[in-house]
Amino acid sequence: MIKKDVFIGMLVGLIANGIGLYLTATLLGQGDDFLTVIKAAANEGFLGKLISLGAILNLIAFFVFIRKKQDYRARGVLLITVFIAVFTFVFKLF
Repeated sequence: MIKKDVFIGMLVGLIANGIGLYLTATLLGQGDDFLTVIKAAANEGFLGKLISLGAILNLIAFFVFIRKKQDYRARGVLLITVFIAVFTFVFKLF
C-alpha cells in the first residue's frame, strides 16, 4: 500500500512536470510550437531552466496531497522534484 501511494505520487509528479514544461514552453515560446521551443532551448543552453520552471506545478500537487493527508503520495511528488533538480544540475554541467 505504501509503495503504491509513493508510485502514484511519482506518476502525478511526472505528469505535473510534463504539463508545466508544456505550459512554460508555450507561454515563453512566442508563438512557436512545443518541439521548436524545446530544440531551440537545447541549442541555446536553457533547457534545464525550462524543465525547472515546469516543476512548479509539482508544488501544487504536493500541497494538494498534504492537505488531503496523503503523505506518501506527497513523498512521491517530492522524490520526483528532487530527481528533476538533480537531473537539471547534471544537465547544466555537461
